[in-house]
Amino acid sequence: MTTLLLRAFLNHFNKIEEDMTDANKPTPTKIESDIMHTTHNSLPTIVPNVTFKTRVRDESLPGSNPYRWEDVTSFDLFAGKRVVLFALPGAFTPTCSTKQLPGFEQRYSEFKYYGIDEVYCLLVNDAFVMNKWADDQGLQNVKVIPDGSGTFTADMNMLVAKDNIGFGLRSWRYAVIIDNGRIQHWFIESGKMDNTGDDPYGETSPENILQFLASNQWTLRG
Repeated sequence: MTTLLLRAFLNHFNKIEEDMTDANKPTPTKIESDIMHTTHNSLPTIVPNVTFKTRVRDESLPGSNPYRWEDVTSFDLFAGKRVVLFALPGAFTPTCSTKQLPGFEQRYSEFKYYGIDEVYCLLVNDAFVMNKWADDQGLQNVKVIPDGSGTFTADMNMLVAKDNIGFGLRSWRYAVIIDNGRIQHWFIESGKMDNTGDDPYGETSPENILQFLASNQWTLRG
């Protein structure tokens, strides 16, 4: 069973053009269709296959900063798991630090109740910034993912310019429910565009996603 699961997941990445033809693509829900219309681009149905450059603690290393580089792949993060991933514009920023990230951390057990194995927070920031922010937030449950080069974010069609506030390229605020690498549902804040002065928040709140899970848990499990 495990072998079949892993093989199926790998096929998502290696044979996406062959496997996801127009004839067998899942029919989008109305919400997904609306999102596609408002962003003027189609959204992926499978998570991008990328390698994240992370820093992990290793007590075998000498010195006061015992961390080493470790590559983590999409396969490592998503294979055989049901995941909620939410992405934010920047670490240490007001809404991200006072509402969204702590909200997911505080309500982590509720996501577990609905069959979510992991909750990930992804930003276009490097591993040093992400680890410091996680430490500052006292995270015990939510795991942070550094998409330093924005590769994953770009492939998700969520990379936007924020030069108007000196950020450069960052992620638009969105969240997804993922099952074994396949994206089951999107949550995207309205108004996605480059260099907007607005930073809407509500669609991607933990409360909204939990409400969706409560209303659709049997459909999603099917």
